[in-house]
Amino acid sequence: MALAFHATTQELELVDAARGGDEGAFRDIAERHRGELLAHCYRMLGSAQDAEDALQEALVRVWRGLPAFAGRSSLRTWFYGIATNVCLDALAQRPRRILPIDHGPPSESGDPGPPLVESVWVEPYPDETFDLPQGYATPEARYEQQEAVELAFIVALQHLPATQRAVLVLREVLGFSAREVAEVLETTVASVNSALQRARKTVDERLPEQSQQETLRSLGDERLRAAVEAYVEAWRNGDVEALRALLAEDAVFSMPPWAAWWRGADTIAGFAKEAVEICAESRALPTRANGQVALAYYHLDGETGRFLPAALDLLTFDGSHIKDITAFVTPEIFPRFALPAEVAR
Repeated sequence: MALAFHATTQELELVDAARGGDEGAFRDIAERHRGELLAHCYRMLGSAQDAEDALQEALVRVWRGLPAFAGRSSLRTWFYGIATNVCLDALAQRPRRILPIDHGPPSESGDPGPPLVESVWVEPYPDETFDLPQGYATPEARYEQQEAVELAFIVALQHLPATQRAVLVLREVLGFSAREVAEVLETTVASVNSALQRARKTVDERLPEQSQQETLRSLGDERLRAAVEAYVEAWRNGDVEALRALLAEDAVFSMPPWAAWWRGADTIAGFAKEAVEICAESRALPTRANGQVALAYYHLDGETGRFLPAALDLLTFDGSHIKDITAFVTPEIFPRFALPAEVAR
């Protein structure tokens, strides 16, 4: 579904007022489109924090450029063009973001080693914070809005060169025409079409046959709820057999910011015995990230007796089994998900 970004009469009046220096009118315009522009920046950068920074810079550029906006392009093209170019500037200054599975081979021991302090990891995306609007279907848009924030899709995008990434997102998520993308990137339609062909090949090779949205719909709410509850209980009880039964044979477990990761249901289930003490003294709250099931874990602080933020487990299903567990051991992201600072005993 392409985003609905058609200017209404009221919005055009706000633009005219903003061009005259009305900051209130500009804030109104910015708030109307903040959610989809933020999602766009996240797709480009793979980081919610980087996306926030990019959006703020884009809005500054929009504000400064409003007096010169003559309407030769649509508002939609202009807004997204500015946001895209801010993201391209950011990508030119730092390495791409990845997950541990792309950092090196699977670990052969249970020791994860030291965490990487550099900002190299893809970050989770809080569904409720980013309001993804529904739009109008166009032939150019191949990905639904929720599919286009799934973790596998975001990771696949990060493997594209920056310009190919921009082309694919603008064409196949947002539904821009090749001419509009050429205008945004200051290139030719032929170059856009060539970049899109190369980007499609890379992304298609990395995406599963079925999206998480399709998988979750096929499971249904009741089966999904039962699987998540069983997952929580298995870790809490250190029940190796119960955990193993929930996992796909080639399941992957990783926990950024550690680079180590592990593959295989037997290997991952073995962690349950080692983690029994920690997981038994924990609480899990259900949430959503990247359009997928997630669990916010709180561990008991022995000094204060409070359950404090510890990790966000993002689950990827393959049929009725869990294919990937990405445990983001970054409690500083909890406020972004509107999660509480602590939970009761």
